[in-house]
Order: sequence, then structure tokens, then C-alpha cells
Amino acid sequence: MSSTGVVASQSERIDVLFEELAELTGQRNAIDGRIVEIVAEMERDGLRGVTGARSAAHLVAWKTGVSPSRAETLAAVADRAEEFPQCVAGLREGRLSLDQVGVIAQRAADGSDEHYAALAATATVAQLRTALKLAPKPRPEAEAETDPDADPQPEPDPGPQPSVTRTSDEQYTSWYIRLPHVEAAVFDAALQSHRDALIADWKRDAEKFGGAGDQRPRLPSLADAFLRLVYAGWDAEAAERPHGQRTTVVVHVDVTDRVGSLHLGPLLSDADRQYLACDATCEVWFQRDGRTLGAGRSTRTVNRRLRRALEYRDRTCVVPGCGATRGLHAHHLKHWEDGGLTELANLALVCPYHHRAHHRGLITIRGPADQLVVTDHAGRPMTSASLARPPTQPPPDVAPCSGPTGERAQWWWYEPFRPQPPPSVN
Repeated sequence: MSSTGVVASQSERIDVLFEELAELTGQRNAIDGRIVEIVAEMERDGLRGVTGARSAAHLVAWKTGVSPSRAETLAAVADRAEEFPQCVAGLREGRLSLDQVGVIAQRAADGSDEHYAALAATATVAQLRTALKLAPKPRPEAEAETDPDADPQPEPDPGPQPSVTRTSDEQYTSWYIRLPHVEAAVFDAALQSHRDALIADWKRDAEKFGGAGDQRPRLPSLADAFLRLVYAGWDAEAAERPHGQRTTVVVHVDVTDRVGSLHLGPLLSDADRQYLACDATCEVWFQRDGRTLGAGRSTRTVNRRLRRALEYRDRTCVVPGCGATRGLHAHHLKHWEDGGLTELANLALVCPYHHRAHHRGLITIRGPADQLVVTDHAGRPMTSASLARPPTQPPPDVAPCSGPTGERAQWWWYEPFRPQPPPSVN
């Protein structure tokens, strides 16, 4: 066969393979789009809470067996699906990939759906990232335009003042910290130092699990670093106090009605009372008919030797699909107030989220430790295996996706997305 015939044969073969690749790519994109819709529906209707998953990304990584980074992308697209309907429609129709829409959902400003949906039809993921970097950053509210007819009232500037504000809702407490640049630089350096230490531990854990999607711990965040910074200061202060104790939580419990309250504080729910008595430095005072009977043991923390044995046995949070390895609590399988002993057979390592979820009834952890059973809100046994199985339905019927053109972008011709100013009110 001549060289011309060989080249023609290879070209025809490549065309056939590319055609199949385009078909499979479109089907894969459409499947990812349907997964996004399912995750968005579960978040919208509050269904995730009964599964025992810490977050939407954790649920996706657990139940689909994908990597944490891909699960974060799926969760990000699901979270902003209503803000980017055209981009999500392109994903559902197989025209856009999850990575393309994920970059947009994770970084794009509100109101830019039409702009980036058109750009994603031809741009690669790297080009979309560049386009998003070129977009103007939103101005802080303090720099917003004011009424030009208003008379300015200059006030003396006291200089930057540190401040801390706190807000709470039913699930979370939010702290807003405002620091001058000098103090902020010190805080940033300390925060980054603790995050580097957490990441070093995370890498060791990731190598231990070999990158398995359902066991690999999530990458430590700045919130984790902030908590580590708090704990470090707390431990340093505790070492200087008599007997090396931490701050003690004092709880008053009525032995007749099993009603507990904080010292000079509000009543506690059954879940919070059992949570505090499980693995915390907690001083419990027993009362009957308003009279103090005496104090219980002043601490529920596990000693170092028992903690090491527990960590060697469980290694991670015992809740299937979790895999958390940092900040784990030693949970009493039979509650301390019910006579549960602080011994290895009655203890299990759980992450803070699942520890509270158990005491609130969202999941159930039953022992002894060698016969551990974990069930969800409906009583279904939880397993670390993903839901993947051989398909029984045909793939989605969508148009083939040939992908972006991949041509060199001429950025001097590109017009970045610019948010429209709100209409003025006369």
C-alpha cells in the first residue's frame, strides 16, 4: 500500500474514533448534568440531612465513588444551578463538560450566565479560567456611588479599628473579624502556618488510603486552620493552669426527670446533654427536687493510652463513607449517663459532625465496638460502598459533543463580562 493510502486509512480510522468519542462525551456530559440536577434537588428539599453526609460534596464523593475534587465541582454547579440555567442546560444537553460549567459556577459573578454560556461553546477550561480572571472584581459596598446631590459630611477618621462581630442561626455561628493590615498580616501568617501543618497530615493520610474516593480525607480548609489555631492557644493556656485542665463545662442534671442545664445558663436538650457527657471536660452536678446531691466525675476525656489504642483500631471516623481523620471524638456507644464505661469496647472514633448527628437522631451508632452498626435516619444500614452498578437503561439520547475548538484565544478582542449597575431610583 502506498504512503498516500496509509495516510488516508489512518485519517478514516481517526474520524471514526473521533465520532465515537464525540458521542460518548455528549452522553457523559448529559449524565453529569442529571447528577447535578439530583444533587440540587436533594439540597433544595433538605434530603441530604437524613443520609448522614456532612455536605453535598461529601455525599457525591461517597455515593458515586468520584474524587473529592470532582465531587466539589458537581456540588458547586448544583449550588448555583438556578443562577446559571443556560450553562447547566448546555451540560444537560451534552454540549458542555462538567469542568467547563464547574469553572463558571465556582468563579463567575451573578448575572453572567448568558455571557459565559456563549463563551463556553468554543473555549477550553483553561481559556474560561483566563476569561474569569479578566472580569472586573466587584467593588466593596463602601465604594458604591452615593447621591451626587447630597452634601458630604466629613467625619474625623479614627484610623482602622479591630472589631469582631458574631451572628447565629439554627445551624451555624458566623464570625466576622476586621483587623488593621499589620495585625491582619500576623493573623494570616499564623493561619497559613497551621494550614500547612494540616495539609502535611492530609498528604500522609491521602497516601495511606491510596486516593480512594470514599475514604480519602478532604483537603483542610482555612476554617480547619483557624480551629487548629484556637486549639493550640487553648492547649498552651491549659498547660499553665493548675492540673493542666481545660475550661470546664458545668452541667446541672435533675436525676428524676433527666433534665440538664448549663451552670447559670439555659436548659439543654437530651442530645446536647449526652453530647457534653460523652467526651468532654464536663463537671456534672446531680440534683433532685432542687437539692444538690453531689458531683459526678469531673472529666469524660479518654486518657492518652486508651486514645492511642482507639486510634490504632479505628483509624478514621467509623461512620461509613466519612473517612475523616482529624479532630475525631471518642464516642461512648452506651451513653455515660446510662452506665456506659470509658473502655475500648464501648468507644468509637467519630468526627464532630457525625457525633452531633448521632446525638440529634440523624444517624444511629450502636455497639459494642466489635459489632458496630451504623444506620441512617430511616434505619437503613450505612455502607461505604458507592451506588455504582452495571447500567440497565440506555445512555441519554443527546447530540455528539466535539468539545471546544481549542484555537488560540485573541484576548485583545475579548470583552470581559461587566455587571450592569442597578437602576437608579428617583
